Amino acid sequence: MEPVDLVVPRQRALKHVQVREHVRSLIEAQPPGSAAPSERELVARFGVARMTVRQALDALVAEGLLERIPGRGTFVAQPPKTAGRLTSFTEEIRRRGMLPESQTLLARVEQAGPGVARALDISPGDPVLHWRRLRRADQAIVCVEDAYLNEVLLPGFLQHGTPTSLYEALGARGLRPTEVEDSISADRASAEEATVLEIAEGDPVLRHSRRAVSEGRIVEVSRTCYRHDRFTVYQSLTDR
Repeated sequence: MEPVDLVVPRQRALKHVQVREHVRSLIEAQPPGSAAPSERELVARFGVARMTVRQALDALVAEGLLERIPGRGTFVAQPPKTAGRLTSFTEEIRRRGMLPESQTLLARVEQAGPGVARALDISPGDPVLHWRRLRRADQAIVCVEDAYLNEVLLPGFLQHGTPTSLYEALGARGLRPTEVEDSISADRASAEEATVLEIAEGDPVLRHSRRAVSEGRIVEVSRTCYRHDRFTVYQSLTDR
């Protein structure tokens, strides 16, 4: 039995590599958004288990060459954006070929708590604009976001309703962020988050915190909770 145990993993690994490199060769010349070969097609072509095919596709997703879009399938991914390019959620979802949507859950002036005040470099109790939105891509819920804005820099910001895109609205006032500080961590959904995101309490989520600066002025801090199955973070790095 010992030789069999050694041979089978080699065969599986070889099949996985064959499937992966076959798909890689097919998508090399395909434009972003093109459909990748289906799992059923690859299972029939190579005579392997669906798990082997999925493992091969997972590797290409991890490389950023393919992207899975829930409810639609697997597609050739957009090339990574240039390092340092700053985009909003709306711009990023459009770049990925999907329709962004936002539903305002809360929009009001509040007194800044200690954490928000420290992040915005203001005093606790100072007025801040609190804007909570449920964000969708092609009608599928992706995340819930809480943005806090320095009210002193944005007088009357909510008087005429909420804008479609925060960054576009900031840009119209000459306050579009020019740099950000981001932190990303893995966590589990609270009961409140699970209800809003339509997942189970304790399901994995991705937490994204951002502090946005416009020409030296801190204009926004935000906390976003993403469904782990609806959003992938892409990052381009360079040593030059």
